[in-house]
Amino acid sequence: MTKKLLSIFALQIIALNALAQQISYDVSFPNIVHHEANIKVSVSDVPQHELTFRMSRSSPGRYATHEYGKNVYEVSAFDKSGKNLPIQRVDGDVYKVSGINGFARVEYTLYANHADGTYAGIDPSSIHLNMPATFMWVKDLEKAPIEVKFNLPEGSKWTIATQLLKGKDTHTFTAPGLQYFMDSPTKIGKLIWKEWTLENIDGKQSKFKLALEANASDSLASQFADKVKKITQEAKTVFGEYPVFESSQYTFLASINPYVKGDGMEHRNSTMISIPVAFNGSDQLLGVFSHEFFHTWNVERIRPKSLEPFNFEKSNMSFELWFAEGFTQYYGDLILERAGFDDLAEYCQTLTALVNTKENTVGAKRISPVQASNMAVFVDAGVAVDKTNYPNFYASYYPYGASVALALDLELRSKGLNLDDFMKMVWQKHGKPEIPYTVADLQKVLSDYSKDKNFAADFFAKYVNGHESFNYKPLLAKAGLTLKRQSEGQAWIGDVRYKEGPGLTILNNTLIGSPLYAAGLDIDDQILKVEGKNTGIQNDLNAILQSHKPGDKITVEYKHREETKLATIELTENPRLLVVPNETLGQTVTPEMQKFREAWLGTKIK
Repeated sequence: MTKKLLSIFALQIIALNALAQQISYDVSFPNIVHHEANIKVSVSDVPQHELTFRMSRSSPGRYATHEYGKNVYEVSAFDKSGKNLPIQRVDGDVYKVSGINGFARVEYTLYANHADGTYAGIDPSSIHLNMPATFMWVKDLEKAPIEVKFNLPEGSKWTIATQLLKGKDTHTFTAPGLQYFMDSPTKIGKLIWKEWTLENIDGKQSKFKLALEANASDSLASQFADKVKKITQEAKTVFGEYPVFESSQYTFLASINPYVKGDGMEHRNSTMISIPVAFNGSDQLLGVFSHEFFHTWNVERIRPKSLEPFNFEKSNMSFELWFAEGFTQYYGDLILERAGFDDLAEYCQTLTALVNTKENTVGAKRISPVQASNMAVFVDAGVAVDKTNYPNFYASYYPYGASVALALDLELRSKGLNLDDFMKMVWQKHGKPEIPYTVADLQKVLSDYSKDKNFAADFFAKYVNGHESFNYKPLLAKAGLTLKRQSEGQAWIGDVRYKEGPGLTILNNTLIGSPLYAAGLDIDDQILKVEGKNTGIQNDLNAILQSHKPGDKITVEYKHREETKLATIELTENPRLLVVPNETLGQTVTPEMQKFREAWLGTKIK
């Protein structure tokens, strides 16, 4: 046999071994009352004599690190006969097993008592699993097929909600590899199930399920499911079709009860939603459903190249979260308006927040949406014990990106185009064929859609890669909406929180551009007197400000640590803006304005 044939034969053997490798998890809850699970992960048909097992440090939908290994203990390893294998802890969340002869099993105890989309919760009332927070995985075997069996507490009549694929019985599930497995949250408990089927393109049907963990009557749950159904219908109109769900359906895993932590986390064929309130079926609960479902297209399939493939061992920095998260936030709110769950006044509050994010936050004046996206590795549910200066150099890519989406939508509509059709083109070029995109790719789609290369280049240079101010006022006016100052003629010192006492202690960073910042006051300083008058409570300060006007100068006596200081502050007008319907102000809404408003905010369901 020639060397070439030997090489080919060797490669075929390696390929066959890779196909034969299997990873199996066995999960039980012998100490569920104390929030523990026993997890066994078995690896079979492996040629390696040494393997590395580890916990993740990041999770799909999150971009900062989360040290999941801190909740794992009593780790041991065994061979097929049950004899101990040598296991060495080489890092806080990494274990090396040696002496393997085709098979290895690692067992460990998991503590989980934080039920949300990022972590895990185990309790006698229910089980709530985010996979990276729960399961060890094996380095170099990321593409091996996975099977997981959940051994439910004896006597429970619980059901299991997950996007994992069905296995050999009702408690066993599979995944084609690590990426899909880690992206498949699982909810186990007394779930209320609702489902509906909607027509997709080409006469095909798309199936949806709501797995609700809540104290709710069946009729109230049905009414709520009907509302979520309407959201799924309205969202489809943006892209023109539903994606293909590999699990044959899309599932809302929703825990709405006081015992979870607030979160919403998107996944490829499901979302994990946890809202820590008593369930009442209110429309106020729908925002997170609308946002997370829009991610089914935008993020899960319209995927930033910087997040593909997702790295579970470190933070995942992206340049595109202003689009992935920000445009999703814009549409999450817009879909509620179109579906009739918000009235115009409520939606104007949303618009007010977006305009102020773009025009009146320090971060949006200093960094671009792309740069804001880079900061996710620190701010996305990240924990900092030291003080940061985020308020003075960072703007959240959620509302910041949404403010850019609003600007682009209004700009396009002024040209007879619209953001919906732009999103459809992004879907057709990048989402449906699953071609990961970059910022430059999005600019190219805008150029192709608008048929105006200069417009696309200018918009991206100013508002995506740059941080220039955007003039919303004339574009909002086309919809019969007025943009005005919220506090015209009123003196303003800066937006800060205070602790009342002998003086007013400043509790947060003073902001660049505010009179307090310009005068040199900052966090932890204590305002003792203003214009010689004591200011022990905030109403004292408010009364003094109400007696002045913008441009006036006032004296402030304050204490910095042990030193008493005196400053002169020049008052300004609060720059905060307000979006108001013309009719509220007694102004005209012309037929042209009404037509523009309806095309933008009206339902698209036919």
